[in-house]
Amino acid sequence: MFLSVFDIFKVGVGPSSSHTMGPMVAAARFLDLLRDGREAIPGAGPPAAVRCTLHGSLAFTGKGHATDRAVVLGLAGFAPDRFDADRAAEAEARLAADRTLRPERLPELAFDPQTDVVFDYGPPLEGHANGLVLEAFDARGDLHARETYYSVGGGFVLTGRELDRRDGDGAAQAVPFPFANAAQMLRMAHESGLSIAEMKRVNERARGTEQLDAGIARIWAVMDDCIARGLAEDGVLPGGLNLRRRARRIHQALLAEHGQNLSAPHTVNDWISVYAMAVNEVNAAGGQVVTAPTNGAAGVVPAVLKYYLDHVPGASRDRIADFLLTAAAIGGLIKTNASISGAEVGCQGEVGSAAAMAAAGLAAVLGGTAEQIENAAEIALEHHLGMTCDPIRGLVQAPCIERNGLGAIKAVSAASLSLRGDGRHLVSLDACVETMRQTGRDMSEKYKETSLGGLAVNVPEC
Repeated sequence: MFLSVFDIFKVGVGPSSSHTMGPMVAAARFLDLLRDGREAIPGAGPPAAVRCTLHGSLAFTGKGHATDRAVVLGLAGFAPDRFDADRAAEAEARLAADRTLRPERLPELAFDPQTDVVFDYGPPLEGHANGLVLEAFDARGDLHARETYYSVGGGFVLTGRELDRRDGDGAAQAVPFPFANAAQMLRMAHESGLSIAEMKRVNERARGTEQLDAGIARIWAVMDDCIARGLAEDGVLPGGLNLRRRARRIHQALLAEHGQNLSAPHTVNDWISVYAMAVNEVNAAGGQVVTAPTNGAAGVVPAVLKYYLDHVPGASRDRIADFLLTAAAIGGLIKTNASISGAEVGCQGEVGSAAAMAAAGLAAVLGGTAEQIENAAEIALEHHLGMTCDPIRGLVQAPCIERNGLGAIKAVSAASLSLRGDGRHLVSLDACVETMRQTGRDMSEKYKETSLGGLAVNVPEC
């Protein structure tokens, strides 16, 4: 399946791509379904009221991820890529007061945010751990329309029918370099003489991606701005853990030490970590971030790219696109052949995938061959295998913020190790991705973003 660089890297809003962005998108899609009218139940009157039921991980960690608020704002007309926090607060206040939605080209819809978003703590829906059902009723209370949506990670949303047929969609999406796994990617790179980034660029052009370079530049601008905001802001993160932001203080200490020739060489790890932590503190506060490939792992890729630009001698801003295109190619392979959803495979699919993407991007801009790039991605992913997703109180804060910092450090180390070799190695990236898929399948549900195991139940004061 072809996944664009703009599918992997999407501008959105925190704290979660699957639990915040996805439900917001699903709610907006349901309004479009009502406007279309073709899914209306025969004999039902016009829609007059709406209800949403959250299932699985969306229910168990929905409060911590602000999933209910995301649904409300999606029904109120908001979208992740153009989210305005001030307008959203105004819309929430109006809806709380009159409990009425006024969507464009639809009649007024009764909707009480306090009672019409239902948390179902029973078994998850069959299609995916992140499921939600949206229903509309006519004035008599009869069902007008119903749709089931699955938020499958990274802000991607599929209906049940789309989920059933997605495995067969890839064949119809022809591109010049249709690599579906890493082995094909390496073979095509060898036969064509093109780099992974160059093949990805050709594929994007063939699929009609408009303003590719401008779009990539915007992605990095949002990432870089997110780092800057995280390094500038202080205080306590919302949600009830009373977790203090740390990136600004750490960054100030690093700046004070800079140039004094007193720092140990390993201090560079603190720079890498603080860039990642800055991003994830912004995400935890509900700010604007870029999925990379998810919000929970949004700090890894920008941190490694920032490290390259600001700390590596000879770094060039002209290589930003190569970094992100390479990273997107790896992210697409992982999503296609396994998962990037913490609710589906644990954090190995989020921070692990992000580390593999970042390692590949860094190896590419440091002059690595296709084989070395694949090796870098494999090293980074392999050493996240089995990592659980156990956010305390369902908040994307602990252990998520620090975990991004360590994921970025692993990514840099993986790229460095790969470049010390010739690309030949024992475990292939494809084998590693398949191992991640199998491990996620076998992992206990309590360790997959339900807050029912791990740190989420072993920090008693929370």
